[in-house]
Amino acid sequence: MSEIRRYPRRFDLEIFTPGEIQNLHDKSVEILERVGISTSSDMLVKRMADEGQKVEFGQGGENHRIWFDPKFVMDKVALAPRHYTLGARNPENDLPIDGQHMYMSTDGCPAHIIDIETGERRNSTKQDLRDIARIADYLPQIGMLWQSVSANDEVVPVRPMHETHAQWPNTSKHIMQMTAVDGFNARGLLEMLEVLQGSKEAIHERPIMSNFQCIISPLHWDGPPVDAMDMLGAAGIPVGICSMPMAAATAPASIGGTIMLANAEVLSGVVIMETLNPGSRTFYVSYASTIDMGSGFMNPTWGGEENWLEMSGPIMARFYDIPSVHSTMGTGSLAHDWQAGAQNAMSAFASMVVSGDIMTGVGSLNADNIFSLAGLVLDSEIMEMAYQFVRGIDLSDEALGLESIVNVGPGGHFLGEEHTRKHMHDFSRSKIMNRLDWEGWTEAGRPTPEETAKTEVARILAEHEPDPLPDGVEAELDRIMAAYEKEALENEED
Repeated sequence: MSEIRRYPRRFDLEIFTPGEIQNLHDKSVEILERVGISTSSDMLVKRMADEGQKVEFGQGGENHRIWFDPKFVMDKVALAPRHYTLGARNPENDLPIDGQHMYMSTDGCPAHIIDIETGERRNSTKQDLRDIARIADYLPQIGMLWQSVSANDEVVPVRPMHETHAQWPNTSKHIMQMTAVDGFNARGLLEMLEVLQGSKEAIHERPIMSNFQCIISPLHWDGPPVDAMDMLGAAGIPVGICSMPMAAATAPASIGGTIMLANAEVLSGVVIMETLNPGSRTFYVSYASTIDMGSGFMNPTWGGEENWLEMSGPIMARFYDIPSVHSTMGTGSLAHDWQAGAQNAMSAFASMVVSGDIMTGVGSLNADNIFSLAGLVLDSEIMEMAYQFVRGIDLSDEALGLESIVNVGPGGHFLGEEHTRKHMHDFSRSKIMNRLDWEGWTEAGRPTPEETAKTEVARILAEHEPDPLPDGVEAELDRIMAAYEKEALENEED
């Protein structure tokens, strides 16, 4: 495994004016003051009442309303730290959230995967998560992992635990848990973390797992995610706040209005986090999208408009001085074709010029509804090109090579120059893209990048061995997993 790619935050393209950013903020806060949020969490509405916020208790514990005072919003947002470290089992893979670098994550968590042998779509399994984790552990372009597919072969109440349980032995990189949306699974994961890290204090100091929770657009917080936020935040786990509105469906029928609503929703979650556990580590997650008005699904043919949605998250997070996670890639294509390459390359470039802290999205097809092992390799290749771009070029006197030009003179060549021998390996060389001429390509059977990527998947799975867990740890994780599954099934019977 090569060293993780730490994408420099080299550019901060100003796509909004300061006045436009301020107006988006002002209108977002106005939404929270005039419209507020609804919630099914009794604990949350009582806590906000104690904090002096305007509340209305719903009937039967449902549809409570909370309206936020603008000063209260900003006082709470100011408590969120800007810098912290996302730890990893192998400390060399720690990810400092320092405002200077970006990191890439796998995508998640569709219920389908492209079978690497047959090429057909099928339901994903826990074993798929093990395989994905091993490949992602090997690829340097990937700094951290989501739960990339659903463990459909495991029982639903503890499926989030199973999905992370599959990852622990198969990667030494940071894991961002994004399927545990209730207190029961959050508690189980914290027990696993204590086994992995040795103590509650170690978890708080250097968490090797993070999490995020999603608001239901528009403007509703369900009770179980609030419980998970509270439990994980108290343990020191960074918990991001995710908004996923769809323009013209769960958000206004405009890109600007969708950005504004997403911002208001993220702010509401940050306020909740910092009220329940002041100073807790959080991050801004906006996955706003547009709808295909013909089908009602996410728009699979997205282009420039979604890039504006993608770039708006890091810009608004920067305004509030908190870290950001944003979508990168996520093609709407059903295959690894021209559409997939065009959309993912355009998205990767947008992430380089309007930089956040964490990018997510490699490996998916069909607008995040299908995962692909070959796609994981192909998308990582696009991210490698993005890395080569964003890291910049060397303009030192040594790199310029003036003396070699003097030595060669007019009409010569540089193949024999010492400067060439010294720097000839500096250029990137793709292992996936075609490097053959027409005759060589034809003789090889005209391989496609997807076929080459499948070969690379097979090689990695055959050869790569992740850092092993310490003796006895895997057995203890298995014990915890079995105990929670037993408890969940007993609760279902009751």
